[in-house]
Amino acid sequence: MSRHVAIVTDSTAYLPPRMRERHGITSVPLTVVLGGRALDEGTEISTRSLVQALQKRRSVTTSRPSPQLFAETYRKVAASGATGIVSLHLSGELSGTYDAAVCAAREAPVPVRVVDTGMVAMALGFCAVTAAETAESGGTVDEAVTAAEKRAAGTAAYFYVDTLDYLRRGGRIGTAQALLGSALAVKPLLQLEGGRIEPLEKVRTASKAIARLEEIVAERAGGAAVDVAVHHLAAADRASALAERLRARVPGLADLHVSEVGAVIGAHTGPGLLGVVVSPR
Repeated sequence: MSRHVAIVTDSTAYLPPRMRERHGITSVPLTVVLGGRALDEGTEISTRSLVQALQKRRSVTTSRPSPQLFAETYRKVAASGATGIVSLHLSGELSGTYDAAVCAAREAPVPVRVVDTGMVAMALGFCAVTAAETAESGGTVDEAVTAAEKRAAGTAAYFYVDTLDYLRRGGRIGTAQALLGSALAVKPLLQLEGGRIEPLEKVRTASKAIARLEEIVAERAGGAAVDVAVHHLAAADRASALAERLRARVPGLADLHVSEVGAVIGAHTGPGLLGVVVSPR
């Protein structure tokens, strides 16, 4: 067995499978509850099934992994030869995943540092990759944590949704904000700020909102070397078109990833989501 620092994250990082495998990152699934059935994200429910359920206005909820699942994961990772584990998760303001991991870490057979990145989707994924690269270079648990936290501090996530209804239902945005958006018929731009989903701007039409999203991302990227991820839910054409425009507008673009979010984030944003993560290297 090789001795190493291992990286664990959760399914909302939406890391491309090849990237996850290349860096040996372990992912713990969150759960989607649909029709009374609890389904693991990534293996037991597809985004297509989720979108169909949302369009039929079926009840869809999400839940964190159990502490027991984290404990089992930590034991398996330790048994593979890890001398320490860095466990990086989505914002504690959005999910109880971090708390479940902290609970399990107390009983782990090797030291585990659990980090609330304040991020989600590839904003979290880029942090996990940075931690893994640090570990691969011989870095300690503390060094991998520091690298991930530094990456998180410089990363921004912006997104557009067709309606605030899904975020309101899931308690991820205030009812007053959601009602105001509906009353004014605006298309909201949102951002992750302090680990929470916060309003950024209100724009009158979808096309103007997406154009403004592009401008914001280009301004944030500047001329620095950055990785960018474009996420969507049931909006593949929009996402591809936006990615191509960003490829032309961001001079320091290193890696560009385009992917559909999974069922957990999709349940809270609804179809039509278009999100962009900007992460300086």
